[in-house]
Order: sequence, then C-alpha cells, then structure tokens
Amino acid sequence: MSLVGKKAPSFKAQAVVNGGEIVSDFSLDQYLGKKDVIFFFYPKDFTFVCPTELHAFQEKMAEFEKRNVAVVACSTDTEQSHWGWLQMPKASGGIQGVKYPIVADTTKTIAMNYDVLSGEYELDEENRLVANGPMIAFRGLYLIDKKGMVRHMLINDLPLGRNVDEAIRMVDALQFNEENGEVCPANWVKGETAMKATHEGVASYLAAN
Repeated sequence: MSLVGKKAPSFKAQAVVNGGEIVSDFSLDQYLGKKDVIFFFYPKDFTFVCPTELHAFQEKMAEFEKRNVAVVACSTDTEQSHWGWLQMPKASGGIQGVKYPIVADTTKTIAMNYDVLSGEYELDEENRLVANGPMIAFRGLYLIDKKGMVRHMLINDLPLGRNVDEAIRMVDALQFNEENGEVCPANWVKGETAMKATHEGVASYLAAN
C-alpha cells in the first residue's frame, strides 16, 4: 500500500525527546502548518545497522533544521528501551548524542498503519492469535509536508541501511517544487536547473543537459 498523496496516519504515543526525556502523547500533528517532517522507522534498539542510521540522521540535523524539517524516528521497542539505548555511548554501540524524538510503537499499530510491520497476526487451527513474522518495523521513511500529506516514501528490508543525503535531496526537491512550481528531473540536486512541466520545458532541459 502506498501512502504517497495521502494523509499521514495520525497517532499519539510515548516518545523519548532531547536524548533522555520521556513524554506522553507525542504526535506528528504538532508540526502541521509549521514544518515538513522526515519520519522514519527502524527495526530494533541495541542492534547493528540501526545505530549507524540514527547517528547519521543526527549528524545531518543542522541541514534538516536549515530547511525547517523535523526528524522523528520510531521503532516497536518501549520508551524505556529507547531511553536505555540513548544513555549508551556510541563507541559501545549506543546512540548517545541523538536528540531528535524517538517514538515507542509498543502496540505496533503505528507500524501497521504505515504498512511497514514485518509480519502479521493471524489465527491458528486452534483459534489462537499468533504472529507469522518478527513483528518489527522495516526501514520505512516518509517525507510529510506541512499539510500532513505524504509526499515521498521509501521502504528497505531489514539488512539494508538508508542514505540520509538522499532524504535531504528529497526535501530539497519538494521545497523547490513548492516554491518555484518547476519539477525536478532524475538526479536533481539543490542548485541545479529544474524544468517546467510542459513538453517544451522537457525538450529545453534535455537539450541543455
């Protein structure tokens, strides 16, 4: 199921913010009308690829802030697990130093609504509820605009880490389109020529490139 062009599923959940403060009823709704949002899921705390991603987003926070973009992470671990991992130094495999919010999707409903949950619940032959997968989140990433609409999504399998620079490029493309009305061709990066969404505009762009 693609969420692109649709309203981002709303939720309220526990989250850890500013590297150690647990808050209740965290919601992306707080950014409506104010900020674009990069909302990304990762599989589990205290694992291997996940800390590299969380640190990579933190290292680029100045770039996101410069673009007025909020970064929010989410996994199906508890808020206590998030808090504990945040206290562990980077050299020990922890994510100490990460300051953006990390949501605790303990009910797994957020991952289900964003269609990134690896596994499903079903009834067995004795009518008992069982899980047919690990019930953790794939590496989903969503770019949500100020109106709360999903404009870009990317879902990687569990072993495949993401490229944070590509997330920034997509933010740039969205904001350029909103500000200028032009569309962004393949491999476009901020500062390059875009094109008008007309046959003449495409022809002119291709001729120049």
